[in-house]
Amino acid sequence: MRQMYAVQIENLTKIYGSGNTEVVALADATFNVAPGELVAILGPSGSGKTTLLTTIGLVTEPTRGKVVLDGELIADDGWPTGLDLKRIRREKLGFIFQAHNLIPFLTAVENVMIALENNGIGVKEARRQSVALLESLGLGHRLNHYPALLSGGESQRTAIARALANRPRVILADEPTAALDTENGKHVMTLLKKLAVENDSAILVVTHDQRMVEGFDRIFTFSDGRIVDEKRN
Repeated sequence: MRQMYAVQIENLTKIYGSGNTEVVALADATFNVAPGELVAILGPSGSGKTTLLTTIGLVTEPTRGKVVLDGELIADDGWPTGLDLKRIRREKLGFIFQAHNLIPFLTAVENVMIALENNGIGVKEARRQSVALLESLGLGHRLNHYPALLSGGESQRTAIARALANRPRVILADEPTAALDTENGKHVMTLLKKLAVENDSAILVVTHDQRMVEGFDRIFTFSDGRIVDEKRN
């Protein structure tokens, strides 16, 4: 049976240091995200947005609180003993960054293929799936181009294709439009919304730019590590 929520977090907290040096980077964040939902995380630098993303993404171990991804408990006052971080990242998570992080000596299609091959898909099938995915993102004519020959928008769409390759239940995007102009930025956000619905994925997007949140289902605003506002569009 399909899980009701793709992401469930409860009282999620991350504290660095102790005593006089204690810094609360994230404090008691609690919310759920459904499959197909596009959520924006707003707030100034240092407000806890990226800490939230890296904690959900199994990069930063929480101090306390719970995280459930697609029905699997991945944090309960820290990471459970024996938790296979690599498997969960590979099977359940997709990551999109401000810097597209494409491998410069691989073509666009090869950059997407590598995600599938790392998940045990054979080369021939990985290429077929990667070509289909890039074509669906309007990059069929750029399959064999290296990153240096792609525009900013094309590079980011290739990175999105790579993040989607294994059909993750949760996609985490950290400032995915920061390096793009307004037109390309809005195109990427529209694309993410379309993909959230089509792939039944939950997508969480950290952004500073309120111009880019049109079409989001919900908007959380962070300040000093806490959620201070929640809006529905």
